[in-house]
Amino acid sequence: MTGRSPRLSRLRRVVPEGRASRPAEARGGRPRRRGTQPKVVALGGGMGLSASLAALRRITGDLTAVVTVADDGGSSGRLRDELGVLPPGDLRKALAALCGDDDWGQTWARVIQHRFQSKGEMHGHAVGNLLIVALWEQLGDHVQALDLVGKLLGAQGRVLPMSAVPLELQALVKGHDPERPEDVETVRGQATVALTPGEVQSVHLVPHDPPAVPEAVEAVLDADWVVLGPGSWFSSVIPHLLVPQLLDALQETKARRVLSLNLAPQPGETEGFSPQRHLEVLGRHAPKLALDVVLADEAAVPDRDSLTDAAKRFGAAVELAPVARTDGSPRHDPELLAAAYDRIFRMHGRIGPWR
Repeated sequence: MTGRSPRLSRLRRVVPEGRASRPAEARGGRPRRRGTQPKVVALGGGMGLSASLAALRRITGDLTAVVTVADDGGSSGRLRDELGVLPPGDLRKALAALCGDDDWGQTWARVIQHRFQSKGEMHGHAVGNLLIVALWEQLGDHVQALDLVGKLLGAQGRVLPMSAVPLELQALVKGHDPERPEDVETVRGQATVALTPGEVQSVHLVPHDPPAVPEAVEAVLDADWVVLGPGSWFSSVIPHLLVPQLLDALQETKARRVLSLNLAPQPGETEGFSPQRHLEVLGRHAPKLALDVVLADEAAVPDRDSLTDAAKRFGAAVELAPVARTDGSPRHDPELLAAAYDRIFRMHGRIGPWR
C-alpha cells in the first residue's frame, strides 16, 4: 500500500484503564531504524489467514505466514490419506494471498487456486496442492519446497507449516448429535469439527505434543509483530496454541501481539459467540498468553465494555475499525484491514515511520 490511507483516521482506540502505549524499548522490544519495515508473522489457516495476508502484504515486505496443518477434507484430505503428506490446501491459499496485484501475481494466484472439474479421480483437486506435494516429494523438505513455490509465484512473503507432521484435530462437543443435546462426545477431524451443530467445548491435537517447524518458531521469536486470526476459531486459530514449541515462542517473543477477531460467528463452530466469548475460549486454551491489541470491526461489537474487559485479562487494548467489505458479506476488505493494521503498527510502540 502506498501512502497513508484516509481510512486510517476511522479507526477507534479503546484502552483499558491504566494502559498506555509503550515504546518498544520499554517492553524489551528491538528499536527499529527510521524507514525500516516491521517483521510481521501471521498465524492461522484458511480464508481468515488469507484475508490477513492480503492486507499485511500491502504494508510490509517482511511477512511470514505460519499455517495450520490439520485439514482433512477435500483435495487436501485425499492427498493426505493417499500419500501421507501434510495437507497442502491452507498453505496454497496463503501463497495465493501473497501474490502481487500485477499480471504475474494474479495469473499465478488463479492457476494455483484452479480446481479440476471432471468425472474422474482428478475432480476437485487444486493445481497448487499437486504442485506443492510434487515438490515435497522431489526435494524431501517442506520448507524448501514452499520457498520455491513462493519464488515461482513472486509471493510477497514466506509461507511455513506450523508443524512438519500431519495433525488430527479433535474436539469435545456438546450436542454433536441433535437427538442427544446434553451429551458431550469427542469429534474427530477438522472438517467435522468445523461443521458440528453442537457446542465446541475444547479442542486438542493428535499427536498431543507435535513438533513445531523450527523456522516457524524462529520467525515468531524474531518478529516485531505477531498477528493471530481471523479465521475458524477452533480449527484454524486455536491449533497454533496447541503446538508446545510454538506456544512457548508466542509467550516468549518480544514482538507485540495482535488478535484479529472475526466479523461474525461461524455457523456450527462458533454459533452464537460474542466477540468477548472468542477471547474467553482462547484464554482457556492458552491461559498464560498475553496480547497487546485486539482488533475488531466496530459494527460487530454490540457490547464494547464487555470486549474491553475480556481484552484486559490478556493485557490488551481494543482497536475498533471498519474492516468489513461494504457488500454486507462477513468478509474482510483487504484495504480497510491493511489500514487498521497499519494504524496499529504506528500507534503501539513504534519508533519511527516504517516506510
